[in-house]
This record gives sequence, C-alpha cells and structure tokens, in this order.
Amino acid sequence: MVPLTLQAWNLSIGAGGPLVVIAGVNVLESLDLALEVGGHLEAVTAELGLPFVFKASFDKANRSSIHSYRGPGLEAGLAMLAEVKRRLNVPIVTDIHEIDQAVRVAAVADVVQIPAFLCRQTDLVTAAARATAAAGGWLHVKKAQFLAPWDCRNIVAKAREAAPDVEIILCERGSSFGYNNLVVDMLSIGEMQWLGVPVTIDATHAAQLPGADPRSQGASTGGRREGVPIIAKAAVAAGADGVFLEFHPDPDNALCDGPSCLPLDAARALLTTLKEVHTAVRS
Repeated sequence: MVPLTLQAWNLSIGAGGPLVVIAGVNVLESLDLALEVGGHLEAVTAELGLPFVFKASFDKANRSSIHSYRGPGLEAGLAMLAEVKRRLNVPIVTDIHEIDQAVRVAAVADVVQIPAFLCRQTDLVTAAARATAAAGGWLHVKKAQFLAPWDCRNIVAKAREAAPDVEIILCERGSSFGYNNLVVDMLSIGEMQWLGVPVTIDATHAAQLPGADPRSQGASTGGRREGVPIIAKAAVAAGADGVFLEFHPDPDNALCDGPSCLPLDAARALLTTLKEVHTAVRS
C-alpha cells in the first residue's frame, strides 16, 4: 500500500505512517461548539504528535425520525466548516448525501465522506471521486452495515474508474444482523487493506444501537458509549491506519447520537492509549 498524502497539510495516512485522528462533533450545532471541540482536539493531537482532521456533518440525512435534528444544512454548514478550518488551521472532513453537493463540499472539505448507507450509490461515489480528485483531497468511504469487507473492491473500482488518481480510504463501522445491534469483525480491517487502500475505524458509530434509544421509544439511535474505546483500541491493534471519533462537552444533551458520543474531556486519555497501541503494533 502506498501512503496517501494531503499535500496542503503535509498529512499522510497508511503504509506504516502515524495514526490519523479524524474527530470532532457528530453534527454542527453551532460555530462555538465546533470551535470548542475542534480546538481541544487540535491541542491534544498536536501534543501527542498525531495527524488530525476535524469532522462535523452539516446535515444528517438518515435520521430515524423526521423530527430528529439534522444540522444547519449545506449553505450555513459549509460556512461554519470554512470558519473552523480558518481559525484552527486544520483540515476538514464532512459527508455528502447528494450528487450536486460534491463539488461545493470538495471546495471546502479536504476529505469528502460517503456515508455507509450510501456507499453503493454509483452516481454519488463517482461524483465524489471526481470532485475530490480535482480538489486534491481524500475520499473517505464508510463500509455499509450490509456489506462484506471484500465487497468494497467494487466501491474502490467505481471511484477509480471515475477518477483514476483519486485517493480513497475505506472505513469500518460494523455490520448489522438486525435486532438493533452492530458487530465489528476486526479481520475486516486487513481484508479492506488488501484492496490497496488505508482503512480507518469509526468506533463511535460502530457502538450504535440503531433505532434503540429508550429516551425516544426507538425514534432515534441508541448506543453503548462505554464500548467506543474498546472498539477503537481493538481496531488499532488490528492494524487500522486511522480512527474516527466523536466528542461533545455534554454528550447526554448532544442533538444527535449522544448515546455513542464520548465526553470531550476523555479525548486526551483515549488518544494517548491509542497512540501507544499503534506504536506497539507497528514496532
């Protein structure tokens, strides 16, 4: 595997490089919150010498309920992300849901993300691949809960057919066997790396309990917050090239996916441990 590099940020992933931290908030609630979380994570990762990409969604289009909070939307959301990027001087990742968002998002986000439920949408994957390659960024594709890891070869093939030079990363986020649960097979990390791409672990969403939040009688997603560090450490030990995590100063009152979100003050201890695990495995 050849490492991928974001030239504008001198940031690389894969092929024995440092553990990349993709972390932030689940969905944009306000600019102040994004700056608080992003600023804290930037300071922690800088202290630890870990590459950092700030993540936040401008829209959560696959909510369990039509009444769930989705975010500020494309216009206001991209403006917020651009301001976070400017003030904190960090690269940005955000996800797209529609084909016509690809070019506009790639102009702001250094990493364009395809949500798990949409990873087989050919037109979306190819539009994102073209826009990302043209902008010199990375394409981060989450493996769907219904796909075997080796089936991701078709996602990689689609992206490279559309944009041969696109730099693509796959993300493991668990498999669904129904009954409001997800299971992570750590062997899938190596299976996807054998496709010639770096692989990250979305430890936050892999700890979800889809449609099983007792606070809303199943109208929102539940989660096992205590499982996030377990999944993250196991995946890094299994060889993951990067880790995807979501934090909030007050997770129980986060507007989206609070049950699987970690408290912001837990970031330093977890990332320190993950760096130690990564160093031990790679050495």
